[in-house]
Amino acid sequence: MPSPSQRRPASLRAPPGSRLSRRAFLKLAGAAVAGGAAACTPRAPSPTPRGSGPVQLVYQDWRTEWFAPMAQQMLEVFHAEHPNIRVFFTPDPEGLRQQMPAAFEAGTAPDVFQGCCDYFPAWAQVGYTLDLAPLVAADLDQATIADWDAAQYKALATRDGKQFGLPKYHGALALYYNKDVFDEYGVDYPTEAWTYAEYLEAMKRLTHDRDGDGQTDLWGSTLDPIYDRVQVHVNAWGGHYVDPADPARCLMAEPQARQAIEWLRARLWDDQVMATSLAVQKVATREAFYTGRLAMVEDGSWALKDILTHAQFRLGVSPLPAGPARRATLATTDGYGIYAGTRSPEAAWELVKFLTSQAYGRALARTNLLQPARASLVEEWIGFVRNEFVTAAAAADLATFASSHLSGESVTVETFANLNGVRAVTDAAFEEILTLGRAAVDERLPAVCESISAIQQGAAAPAAGGCCA
Repeated sequence: MPSPSQRRPASLRAPPGSRLSRRAFLKLAGAAVAGGAAACTPRAPSPTPRGSGPVQLVYQDWRTEWFAPMAQQMLEVFHAEHPNIRVFFTPDPEGLRQQMPAAFEAGTAPDVFQGCCDYFPAWAQVGYTLDLAPLVAADLDQATIADWDAAQYKALATRDGKQFGLPKYHGALALYYNKDVFDEYGVDYPTEAWTYAEYLEAMKRLTHDRDGDGQTDLWGSTLDPIYDRVQVHVNAWGGHYVDPADPARCLMAEPQARQAIEWLRARLWDDQVMATSLAVQKVATREAFYTGRLAMVEDGSWALKDILTHAQFRLGVSPLPAGPARRATLATTDGYGIYAGTRSPEAAWELVKFLTSQAYGRALARTNLLQPARASLVEEWIGFVRNEFVTAAAAADLATFASSHLSGESVTVETFANLNGVRAVTDAAFEEILTLGRAAVDERLPAVCESISAIQQGAAAPAAGGCCA
C-alpha cells in the first residue's frame, strides 16, 4: 500500500452514479477552497490529470483491531461501484492529534480521514479541510440530511457555514446501571423523570463498604472528568463553556458553569459517592462499572459492546438526569472530512458519500455495535445488539441512546474561535478540581477563562503545524 507521499495522479473520469457532472463538481470544489482562506494554508486541491489507471485515494481511519477488516471488506463494495477509483486504507497514526497537523502542512495527509471532538474543528479553523457545503447542497437530498442528528451535523460546520465533515456514527451518553445492585439495596431504577436530586439520593444509598474493611468498595456512580463529559453537566445547569453569540468569549467562570462543576466536585470529594479515578486504581470507568465497583456510570453507546461482553449482572440504561435548566445528552462529533490539499477532490467526495451511507453505517453497527448516525438505522442497530447479546441485553432499554437524537436534546462539544491550547488549559483545571480535589472551583475557573481569553487574542497567528494541541 503506497504512503500518501507515494501517490501518483490518475484518471479523473466521473465515478459511476455521481449526480454531479465533472465540470460542476470542479466548479464547486474550487469555490469551496477559494472561500476557505485561513492562517495556515495547505496546498490547494487541483484535479488529478488524466492517466492510464484509476484515481488513487488514501483513506485513514481508526486503528482498532476490528476496524481494518471491516473497512477493507466495505471498500471492495466501493471499488465494484467505482472501478475508476482505488482506495488504500491506512490506520490512524499513534498520537493522531499531534501527528496530523504536520502531515497537513507537509502535503502528505490522507485524502479522506476521520476526525472528532475538539481537534477536528481545530483542523478546519486553520484551513486543513475542504468545505463540503457546496457539495452537500448540490449532491445530497434533504432526506439524507434529516436522517442525521441536527446538532451533530451542525457541529461539523464552522460558524461561518463551512461544512468540514459529515457524521460517521452517533455516540450518545446515557446512564448505565446495575439492576442487581439496585435490587440488593432496595433502590428504584432510574427513570426519565430523574433530576439531579434523585441521582444524588440514589448514589448515597448505593455507596457501601461491602467487605467490611473500613474502605468504600462500591460507589454510586462516576464519569470521565474531561472536556465534553463535564460540559454536559454545565449545559444541564443552563451554562456554557463558549458564549453562543461570541466564540471568543469564555463562560466557564459564570455562575451556571461554576454550580455544575461544583456539584460534580462535591460528589467526588465531599460526599464521595462518585468514584475518583484514584479510588478505582485508574481503570477505565466502564471497567470499574462492569467489575462491580460502580452501581452506575455515565458513559456512551460506544462502550456498550465492552460492557455487555464483561458484565455479569442485569444491565439497565437510562437517560442522564435532568438538570435545573434542561436535560442535556452528549452527541459525539465523529465525522469524515476531505483534506483541502487532495489532488482528487471529486473521487474523495464519492468516497465520503460512501462512508456516510446507510451501507457503511450498517457495517459499523453490525461489526462493533456502534450506534448509527442515521436515525433510519436505529432499529436495525438495536436488533444487532439483541441478537449478539440475547441474555445480557434483554433488560436494557437500548432506545435510550437514540432518544436524544430523536428528541433534540443532544448537545455537542463547544468550540472556541481558536482551539489551539484550550484543551490543555481545561484538562489541567479539571484534573486539579475533579480528579485530584486540590483546587476550588471559584478560584480555578476564572483563571481558566483568563487563559482561554489570552488564547483567543492570539487567534490570528497559530504556530505552523501546531494548530491542534
